[in-house]
Amino acid sequence: MILSLRALRGAALALTLALPACGDLPQPFRGNPGGQAGALAAPPAYRLAVPAPSGALLSGAQAVSFAETLSTALLTAEVPASATEPLPLDWRLTIEASLQGNAVIPRYVLTDPDGREQGATLGTRIPARDWQDARPEVLRRVAREAAPRIADLLLRAEAARKGNAPAALQTQGPPRIYVPMVRGAPGDGNQALTARLREALATQGLQVQETATGARFAVTGQVAVVDQPGTRTQRVELLWTISRQDGEDLGRVLQLNEVPTGVLNRFWGDVAFAAATEAAGGVRTVVQNAGGFPQEPGAAPAARTAPQPGQGLALPRDTTLRPPQPQAAAAN
Repeated sequence: MILSLRALRGAALALTLALPACGDLPQPFRGNPGGQAGALAAPPAYRLAVPAPSGALLSGAQAVSFAETLSTALLTAEVPASATEPLPLDWRLTIEASLQGNAVIPRYVLTDPDGREQGATLGTRIPARDWQDARPEVLRRVAREAAPRIADLLLRAEAARKGNAPAALQTQGPPRIYVPMVRGAPGDGNQALTARLREALATQGLQVQETATGARFAVTGQVAVVDQPGTRTQRVELLWTISRQDGEDLGRVLQLNEVPTGVLNRFWGDVAFAAATEAAGGVRTVVQNAGGFPQEPGAAPAARTAPQPGQGLALPRDTTLRPPQPQAAAAN
């Protein structure tokens, strides 16, 4: 379809960005698995996201402060927690509170990455006045008392999941990647891009999942369509973010396209196929550089194909308006 082929012109602008995570801790496996890559064969530890509560009878600033205080207490209790909104593979801790007489009773609800509740536990009663004031020393005391209960809840939930896990989830093999529904695209773009990316990743040797259970990696897609002033075109931005089970943001694949205004308002068709095919190669590169593919015994370390931190990996230009070939995203 000529109209769709024009829309592919922007595929030459696609970039694969292997972004380094922030922090001072050494990251020996980033982009260079080396001889220790086998240590990554076991799934990394999960991360527990503790977002600021909206139903805990606290103001906005108090809610943020309590989420941060609780995550700190959980880290002390050896629970990998972070006061943030959850990534696709994160567990989630929802904080609630109810007023009973002159006291407030916190409640902590544990949810797995697929959104299924895995248990809940109550905190100790707190005088309503203390909870309303939310002084730092009060929040620290509440968090210290809650952390062991939440840690125990996590241990029991994880033990139950492992006991019920299918044998397929307990064996090594291709890296398992969770691909949730793309968001933000007009027309049928969310459905089309999701389906095409799942297909393309499967051809790249990854085991694609529609649920988070058992996955070591996840890739989320976000689309933005912006009208270009003074033209009859729209700028289409596709951002694919690859994360790991421990909450690490491993890298991103960014695709930029300009298309005639309204061309993607209904059907994406070949555009979704080309965009997903391009993106899948970049996703595979990020997963491979994170040690996602087990190294064969006796094999030499894989050559580095991702850019150094701060550099971009540009795709080859296609000036003939032909659909990009599946290998384009893996080019050096």
